[in-house]
Amino acid sequence: MASGKAMDVVFGVEPTSAAKKLRELFYSAHMIHSHIAHFYALAAPDFVMGPDADPAVRNILGVIGKVGLEIGGEVIKHRAYGQQIQAMLGGKATHPAWTLPGGVSKGLTEDERKQVEEMAKSCVEFGKFSLQLFDDVVLKNQAYVDLVVGDAYKLVTNYMGLVDENNKINFYDGKVRVVDTEGKELFKYSPREYVDYVAEHVEPYSYLKYPYLRQRGWTGFTEGAGTAIYQAAPLGRINACDGMATPVAQEAYEKFVSVVGHPTHFVLATHWARLVELMYACERLLELAVDEEITSPDIRTIPTATPKEGVGILEAPRGTLTHHYATDSNGIVVKANLIVGTTNNNAPISMAIKKAATSLIKPGMEITNGLLNMVEMAFRAYDPCFSCATHAILGELPLKINVYDSRGELVRTLSRE
Repeated sequence: MASGKAMDVVFGVEPTSAAKKLRELFYSAHMIHSHIAHFYALAAPDFVMGPDADPAVRNILGVIGKVGLEIGGEVIKHRAYGQQIQAMLGGKATHPAWTLPGGVSKGLTEDERKQVEEMAKSCVEFGKFSLQLFDDVVLKNQAYVDLVVGDAYKLVTNYMGLVDENNKINFYDGKVRVVDTEGKELFKYSPREYVDYVAEHVEPYSYLKYPYLRQRGWTGFTEGAGTAIYQAAPLGRINACDGMATPVAQEAYEKFVSVVGHPTHFVLATHWARLVELMYACERLLELAVDEEITSPDIRTIPTATPKEGVGILEAPRGTLTHHYATDSNGIVVKANLIVGTTNNNAPISMAIKKAATSLIKPGMEITNGLLNMVEMAFRAYDPCFSCATHAILGELPLKINVYDSRGELVRTLSRE
C-alpha cells in the first residue's frame, strides 16, 4: 500500500475517490487482522497466563484454554475476516498485487460489499469485546496495572503518527505529526518532506538503522527532554494524535488517556493502544463498507505523465512506513529508500530492552527463565519485524542475556538457543 501511494506520485497521478476509499477499506481489514494476531497470540499470553507462566502454556493455546474455546473461535474468525476482505480485493491476503498508479485493479461488487458489511459489523462487536477483555483481565488486576505503569517499562521519548486535518489518527492518509516528551507538537510533514525531518543513524554492529529527529541531531540512546529519539507504532500514534475519528474508539481513547495520561511513556500500554486502534479500524471498515461510492466502477485514473520520483507514507501496524522511489523515464526504479515501522522503533526497542533488564535484575535475586520473558515483554510491545527492517530471512530470535556481577565478571548466561 505504501509503494502504491509512492507510485501515484512517481507517475504524477491522483487516484479516484472510489479508489482511495477501496484502498482504505482494504487497509482497515489489514490492520484488523494484524492487531488481532499480535494482541491475542503474542501479547495476551503475558497477561492472561501471567509473565512468569511456563512457556509450554504461555501461548495462544494456553490463552484459549483459559478463556474458553468459544472466545478462541471468535479470535480466529475475526482475524480471518480481515484476511478474507484483503483476498477479496487483492487476490490474496499476503503480498497482493492490487494497487496501481492512479488506483486499483479491482473494485467491489454489490454482493461482495454486503459480505464486507456483515463482517465489519461483527468486527465492531469483537472490537468492543476485546476492549472489555483488557479491562477485565488487566485493568482490574492491580499486579498487572503496576507492571504496566512501572519504571522498568517506562521510556520517555518523542512520538510520531499519521493524522488527519483534525489531528485524529488515520492509517491511510494525512500528515506525519511528531510531538515531544510532553505532548507538544514539534512539527508536521507531508510525505515528500520526510528527509527534512527524519535522519538515520548507523551503528557498525547492526544492519538496522536508527532513525532520529534531524533537527535535533543524533543525541545517542538517550531519553527525556531534548532527545532526538522517537517512537512510532500504536503508542506513538496514540500519543501523537488528539483523538480517534470514530465514536467507540474515541470513548476507548478517552479512557486510555484518563488512566495512563497523554502522552504516556509506559511501553506496555502499547497493548492497550493497539486495542483502541483495533476498535477504530473495525468502525472505519464498517463506515467504508456502507459508503455509496465504494462499489463505483471508477477505480483508476490512467497515468499520462513521465515517471520521476515519489514518496508514499502510511501507518503500518508497527509504525509509520515510508517508501521513497526515484525512477528513470521508463519507470524503472533507480534509487529507493524505505523506513519501516520496526526501523523507526529500533532505538527505543534497544533502550527498552536494556532498561527492563537492568531494572529487573537485582542483587541476590534468583535468575530464572521467567526473566527472559520479562525482558522480551519490553520489545514484544513494539511487534517488531526484524526481517522487514534488515531484509534477513532466517526468522530466528536468538535472545541472550549476560549477567555480570559488581566486578564486571560474567556470572551467568541465559539463552534461547
